Amino acid sequence: MRHMVSKAVTVQYPDEIAPLPPRSRGVIALKEENCTVCMLCARECPDWCIYIEDHKERRAPKGEGKRAKSFNVLDRFAIDYALCMYCGICVEVCPYDALFWSPEFEYAEGDITRLTHEMDRLEDWMRTVLPPSPLEEGARGPELKVAAPVAAPPPAAEAAAAAPTAVGPAPPETEPGPAPGQEPAPAKPPVAPRPAAGMSDAEAAEVRQRVYQEEMAKGSDPRVAEARAKAAEMRARKGTKGPGG
Repeated sequence: MRHMVSKAVTVQYPDEIAPLPPRSRGVIALKEENCTVCMLCARECPDWCIYIEDHKERRAPKGEGKRAKSFNVLDRFAIDYALCMYCGICVEVCPYDALFWSPEFEYAEGDITRLTHEMDRLEDWMRTVLPPSPLEEGARGPELKVAAPVAAPPPAAEAAAAAPTAVGPAPPETEPGPAPGQEPAPAKPPVAPRPAAGMSDAEAAEVRQRVYQEEMAKGSDPRVAEARAKAAEMRARKGTKGPGG
């Protein structure tokens, strides 16, 4: 009886559009710059409705004696929404946050063969994707591991005082001479001290903190910022440069 006297709530679509929750799951959007062509989303899709094409390119070596590295370049990323059942597995398994749920839902076509949307359309839907929700009260965000400070070596005077004193002068080390009838071996060139490979632990930790703050200032996802900061720290420890630098 209550429903018989209550007012109807029918929305006359498409003349009227009811407001949707801001995080409604309407369609899957693509952030191309985060995609590494790992093919994980296409392999895990139960409907096999994701089509990915790519090719390999090689970067020039960064220095003399170094090898040129190859990397994947994304050529095509398409989703056939005539097959998609909107399970969201591709969004969950993407390790680099390249796929997101968008609240867009008005993408119907008059022909079923036109429901395969290409990369440009998927990227356009990224404009409606909201940033990540703030952490709940008491939740902990990504933590950056700061390396322990390295103790400074003792001064030369203290090291000399701590060294044990010898009773007499040490005899000079001499190499055995050649055997009778053999030519003497050529003298070995002096070995130069090997330079350090990269930065210290404290300097590498500063690089990681700085890269993380720069990525967060750009609006990157915290997990993406943490991964890029960690990669920058590893490159700093090894004394190498990042991509394109």
